[in-house]
Amino acid sequence: MAKETPVRHVLSVLPLACVMVAGPQIVSAIFLATGRHWARNSAAYLAGGAASVTLVVTIMYMITRLVGQVFGSSHHSPVHDGINAAVLVLLLILAVVVFRRRGKTDPPSWMGRLESASARLSFTLGFVLLGFFPSDLITSLAVGTRIGARDNPWWHVLVFVFAVLLLLAVPVLLAILLGKRAEVVLPRVRDWMNRKSWIVSEIVIIFFIGLTLAGLT
Repeated sequence: MAKETPVRHVLSVLPLACVMVAGPQIVSAIFLATGRHWARNSAAYLAGGAASVTLVVTIMYMITRLVGQVFGSSHHSPVHDGINAAVLVLLLILAVVVFRRRGKTDPPSWMGRLESASARLSFTLGFVLLGFFPSDLITSLAVGTRIGARDNPWWHVLVFVFAVLLLLAVPVLLAILLGKRAEVVLPRVRDWMNRKSWIVSEIVIIFFIGLTLAGLT
């Protein structure tokens, strides 16, 4: 078995960035990237998402570190195994949430108004969707717990946040690169994401469940 290192730990959570953006998060980003004031609103949306993901993951990271310092968190200690078990429970809940959401292929009517949204609304939407949407909240809690469980440095949280923002920025990057063609390409991407993103999310979650189970053995 390959030796576990801090770098391997942080790389292991990066696939969960896909779960963070799959669903209304990326769909909202597409609407903003094809609407009026697309650059301003997309930047505000990304800023809101960055703030909320950093906040939630950091809080869970700090709680996990504190628990480890108070009760001890050596490998296979009761506290360490308890933390891994908590992550496993969160992932199983997340898998159920994503599966139950799979049939919702049509974007809600309010998303149509994002094409003329204000920067303030865009920021608020990013903050709420990325930080407190059920699947994202559970994912952030799991990521913060896993990073903190091995006493990894806080900047690992920022690596995960960067991965989330990079994926979330794909629509606006395509708008910049494709110009007018983005108005044709992005709606197709949006429709595909509505239909298939849950499959990608479940694959990533199953992968992460496997990693967590390995940590319990």
